[in-house]
Amino acid sequence: MATGIKDKVAIIGMGCTKFGERWDVGAEELMLEAYEECLADAGIEQKDIQAAWFGTCMDEVNVGKTAMPLSVTLHLPMIPVTRVENYCASGTEAFRGACYAVASGAYDVCLALGVEKLKDTGYGGLPGAGSNAGTLIWQWWPNLTAPGSFAQLASAYAAKYKIKPEDLKRAMAHVSAKSHANGTLNPKAHLQKAVTEDQILAAPIIAHPLGLFDCCGVSDGSACAIVTTPEIAKKMGKKDFVSVKALQIVLSSGEEMAYNDWDCDHFLTTSKCSTMAYKEAGIENPRKEISMMEVHDCFSITEFVTYEDLHISERGKAREDIMNGFYDLHGGGVPCQLDGGLKCFGHPIGASGLRMLYEMYLQLHGRAGKRQIENPRLGLTHNLGGFPFQNICSVAIIGKYKG
Repeated sequence: MATGIKDKVAIIGMGCTKFGERWDVGAEELMLEAYEECLADAGIEQKDIQAAWFGTCMDEVNVGKTAMPLSVTLHLPMIPVTRVENYCASGTEAFRGACYAVASGAYDVCLALGVEKLKDTGYGGLPGAGSNAGTLIWQWWPNLTAPGSFAQLASAYAAKYKIKPEDLKRAMAHVSAKSHANGTLNPKAHLQKAVTEDQILAAPIIAHPLGLFDCCGVSDGSACAIVTTPEIAKKMGKKDFVSVKALQIVLSSGEEMAYNDWDCDHFLTTSKCSTMAYKEAGIENPRKEISMMEVHDCFSITEFVTYEDLHISERGKAREDIMNGFYDLHGGGVPCQLDGGLKCFGHPIGASGLRMLYEMYLQLHGRAGKRQIENPRLGLTHNLGGFPFQNICSVAIIGKYKG
């Protein structure tokens, strides 16, 4: 019977670049920047790495379609390297490949690295999907924009729970202001300036009701992890190391929009994926057992509804928790976006999932500086790729090893 990978994988090193408009470097330099920190953190030599997984999404404007850029850039020692892509979960997908490889016993030490270089395209948002997207574009998403789609999510949620527009926007403003405040404490964040709720509410509208500060930006960045088994970590002399408690991914079949009465007020994939992750991790009450979260805040409303989809807030009650400070960094029940989130880091797609894990990893080791929370036990990360109509969700849970 399948038992999952709880405590079968140890994270012994992580690295992350500064995110931002990195005009001075290419994707290769970003990969190297993250990798050097990760390798030093792990305290191993490059020759100890036996296989690698490479997460990147926009191959047409980034590093290309193969895994070769990782192998060549890092001068990896003639080992298997696999490139993976799964929309906004691409970084977590690389991590999943590396974790499953060591959990299975196929390899002893594996690398997962994600990168995306988007700012050199000369385009203000994500690059156009083009003809390669095929059916998803011409049949499902004609004239689609990300802000427009997630604005529909906001309107649907407000309609379902009878929330006044001004109350919804105030809660979304609190979500963004909280993340910006956290970002001021993080030297690796793209945006490091606090913004008030009133400034957020007064900003130009992008797609009603989403304003400028409800939307995350576009940036460049890379992050990576080195994993092994707990047994090998112990032999290396590692103490109090971090292990993987759960790692799940769910993809929509499209049924939400096409085949039932789903009303676009939440994400079925996140609800199902988190339930699977909690079962794998042995978590019965996530509101009390999860210590902290990094969720996919591509828009403030996405983070808003994700609180409920992760079963932390009750359905229709997220606004109340938000305004009560439940997700704030200091004094909150479950602090969210401790490093500033996508809101302050931007979203270099292949890197985001691993960047989220990097913050949880720092927190668990007590190395998060002014962002550090007291006695973290379990950290959750969440990616949501695609759009409200069809999407991909990944959830990872990590914590200190107990065994």
